[in-house]
Amino acid sequence: MDYRSIMNGGRKGPLAAAMRGGLWLASRGYAVGVWKRNRGYDSGQGVLRCEVPVISVGNLTTGGTGKTPVVCFLAKWFRQKGIRVGIVSRGYGRGDADANDEALELYARLPDVPHVQDPDRVAAASIAVDELDVQLILMDDGFQHRRLHRDLDLVVIDATNPFGFGHLLPRGLLREPVSSLARADLVIISRCDAVDEDRLRGIEQQIHNANATLPIVRSQHVPTSLLEYPNQQVSLEQLDGCRIAVVSAIGNPDAFRETLIKCGATVVASRELPDHDPYAPETVESLRTWIRSLGDSISRVVCTHKDLVKLCTDSLGGVLVSALIVELRLSGGEDLESSESAEAKLHALLAKVADQVTAEEDY
Repeated sequence: MDYRSIMNGGRKGPLAAAMRGGLWLASRGYAVGVWKRNRGYDSGQGVLRCEVPVISVGNLTTGGTGKTPVVCFLAKWFRQKGIRVGIVSRGYGRGDADANDEALELYARLPDVPHVQDPDRVAAASIAVDELDVQLILMDDGFQHRRLHRDLDLVVIDATNPFGFGHLLPRGLLREPVSSLARADLVIISRCDAVDEDRLRGIEQQIHNANATLPIVRSQHVPTSLLEYPNQQVSLEQLDGCRIAVVSAIGNPDAFRETLIKCGATVVASRELPDHDPYAPETVESLRTWIRSLGDSISRVVCTHKDLVKLCTDSLGGVLVSALIVELRLSGGEDLESSESAEAKLHALLAKVADQVTAEEDY
């Protein structure tokens, strides 16, 4: 069943309405739990400090908002300053594996940045500091994980679905109310190129209704190249006019498909798997059968980098497989040093944390 069509009201009829009513009632209980939990942390109960500065990169909703490119951007920024960065995350969806798909993707992009995965982010941070000697921790998906004190709270909001259909889980996709942005230090709106200016202004107004002084940085997820397994990068021009099949196991497959279309590709067919799907052997074999059934109608299969690190193959069903590589670009240009708007505020916040690292090292 397509639960998103229930949440967003796209599915009509008495049954769909009844399901929305039931989900709304369930969301009331969820809201009480979130309120009680946040009230405790707001008072400082149970919050533990790490020996090094911590930056949290999180979101308000479930599903893909584009945090991974933000984490990559930040890690590279601090590495360029000579700071030893470590990433900690929950490791959702990894099962019995040592790392989940996001960790594998981050390792491929950031081979000099260690990544510790543990549902107990405090324990993960201790390992990163004590055993890996990091000077700064990036906590991936940490806005709701409040037990670990953070020195900077960055929240990523996806412009294509900013507020989870306007309802808390399970009626919508919101993990907590939009009013929780009151505790954020800065918001990065991702995929701004996918919506018009009026929509962006409306999103910014809702953010400022929750936190009037919160800096907001606009960004785009910009495709830069195609990656063919294991490490062959080719030009995006290969997609221009190319008839493709799309395979993805991510939180926002619609945005990914639209990005490919903007790159000039013609999407002939697509297969969407659950977010963080492990690509078990039977799943991969099913994909091969499906791709063979498409015959000569396609010349390439395209997935995300997060998918490719699990597929670990250069072809499926006899068809070339490529991953779309996406980088974060901030509005106003890539150079934070010369930007004078909200991007400069982000730079100032990051520089403050970098100075804190230096001061602690000197001490």
